[in-house]
Amino acid sequence: MSTNTLSFRYALEKQPPRTGSGGITRGASVHQFPASIGIAGVSMRLPPGVMRELHWHANAAEWAYVVSGNCRTTILHPEGGAATDTFGPGDVWYFPRGWGHSIQGLGPGECHFILIFDNGDFSEDHTFSLTDWLSRTPPEVLTQSLHLSAAEVALLPKGEVYFAAGPVPDDRSPNATPRAEPALLTTHRYPLGAQQPRRVPGGGLQRTVTVKEFPISTSMAGSLLEIEPGAMRELHWHPNADEWQYYLEGRGEMAVFLAQGNVVKEEFEAGDIGYAPMGAGHYIRNTGATVLKVLVGFNSGHYQANDLSAWLATNPLDVLATNLGIPREIAAKLPQGQAFFVPG
Repeated sequence: MSTNTLSFRYALEKQPPRTGSGGITRGASVHQFPASIGIAGVSMRLPPGVMRELHWHANAAEWAYVVSGNCRTTILHPEGGAATDTFGPGDVWYFPRGWGHSIQGLGPGECHFILIFDNGDFSEDHTFSLTDWLSRTPPEVLTQSLHLSAAEVALLPKGEVYFAAGPVPDDRSPNATPRAEPALLTTHRYPLGAQQPRRVPGGGLQRTVTVKEFPISTSMAGSLLEIEPGAMRELHWHPNADEWQYYLEGRGEMAVFLAQGNVVKEEFEAGDIGYAPMGAGHYIRNTGATVLKVLVGFNSGHYQANDLSAWLATNPLDVLATNLGIPREIAAKLPQGQAFFVPG
């Protein structure tokens, strides 16, 4: 596809959803969003008690951010053991590729979370689900494997359930096992929303989690940006990863520089997703009257960014003056250090 027609914006939340038992999911891989060659994403909502059934992803790791509400996850560790964790707004989880897991809404109210996968060809519709597997397995095999009678096997689902409705887990009941010693950080949970942010007065703030802070997340990192009205995340590029964006609140603008004279500018609103390929120059500017909040995912466990201000500040004035064809006194007005956010 020509870069002149390739869009780096996709209106995810305006797409028809997949629904069932109260759950709602919308996804976008490279097939729906051609620019997103290295990362896919899903917006999912679970009412209290509704479960995204036991499943695994054969071709992608899963990184998630909870936008609102609360949920519980379970995960099987291939080396032995398992984990059950609860998540609230601002929390992040990470499940390595191929690890079996489930997600269930805890209430009160709906739990909304964003799932990001480190493979642009990933599709939530082609996940390996427990009920799909069992319903396609000969009954006599299930009888032998699950220690059930033929009559009991006949009660199992006849196809993929995907979403399953059940009781809300309660630590005071047999429906959940309480954690003996509650922990802020566990193997699969990182409280990104509680992190002290990087702040630029009048510009915005950034919270970032990488494999350094969250060791299990070896293939993905993420940031939460809050950009003040009129301000911008400055011109920059990422040398080691693609950037996938979910616009949480506000309105914004991004332009992606693809070299050879190609620049694509897009306008975004809440519910849209954006994409900047690895190495492509871009910025994010708040064009609205309120704070612009953007969730950003990277398909590398390490966060790297080359900011234009920092690059210019490292060069001698004569280099800048010659390269840009400007007098030295004008070159001296260029940034003298990294800006990261630029106030409006």
